[in-house]
Amino acid sequence: MKKSITVLFLSYVLISCMDNTVVLPRSVGAFNKVTVVAKGSLWAGDVGDQIRNSFGELMVGLPQPEKTLSIGHVAPNGFTSMMRSNRNVLVIELSDKASYVKTTNKYANPQTLIYLSAKDKMSLLSSLQKHMSEIIQAFKESDIKVLQRSFYNKRVNDSMYKTLKKLNISLTIPKEFKTVDDTGDFLWLRQHLKSGIARGAGNNNILVYSLPLNDQTMSSNNIISMRDQIGEKYIPGSKQGMYMITEAAYTPRTIKTEILGNDAFETRGKWEVKNDFMAGPFLNYAIIDKKNNRLLVVEGFTYAPSVNKREFLFELEAIAKSLKIN
Repeated sequence: MKKSITVLFLSYVLISCMDNTVVLPRSVGAFNKVTVVAKGSLWAGDVGDQIRNSFGELMVGLPQPEKTLSIGHVAPNGFTSMMRSNRNVLVIELSDKASYVKTTNKYANPQTLIYLSAKDKMSLLSSLQKHMSEIIQAFKESDIKVLQRSFYNKRVNDSMYKTLKKLNISLTIPKEFKTVDDTGDFLWLRQHLKSGIARGAGNNNILVYSLPLNDQTMSSNNIISMRDQIGEKYIPGSKQGMYMITEAAYTPRTIKTEILGNDAFETRGKWEVKNDFMAGPFLNYAIIDKKNNRLLVVEGFTYAPSVNKREFLFELEAIAKSLKIN
């Protein structure tokens, strides 16, 4: 009898807890877009200009001018239940107390909200300038994670790739990507684009390979020459003497970063096919893997004539950053 009462009591507690659980709505919004909540007087002045200029900075390496982040503005009294479901939200306001707070999943799931307040407009502008890089990074990293979860749900079994197996690494690869080449030393995957003007001819590509670690491969100055050697060896054009190279007329940007606790280089630029007219943007991650005495390279490049390419490259970035060294 005592056992039965205990079971009934625990069942009641469990049901009560479940009844009190708040189920958040699914967040909405395009990737790389932020909803800015601010009074019109702030949005129309220097504070709004600072946000527009920073979020609107053109991305490196894209052939068409495309902004880092797209923006939607709403006044505080318009930030109602429908608007609160947006995935990325920046709230700017004047307040007696200065603050900078980042929170997640307040009104929807997944969601990133950043609140920034100050006592006057000048202080607000100064705080924006101080935190802007961190704000942009927070929204981009949040979107990367959302996209990676989506890819994870439709991933292929990456153990079937000889190159990944030999390199002892794994990637979250969506099933839309098909094998172009998998030698054991070099992997090339391609996704044919199915929508927009780029449909048919357009494609996203992933490359994975490694190089021996030495003074040359550990220097950012040699990233371009190394990828050009790989292009000549593995990525041919339509005719003899044609192969992928880094576009000579555009200087790529290489920055130091960190991936999986390893020093790494992120390079953004444009590729082209030597003696041909094909071209597009690329994103290259070269990871200094001292433990395995190698430079591990994951690159994404896209070919999508006549359309914007920010979102295509963002998808490739999400795949590259899903890398795990087993």
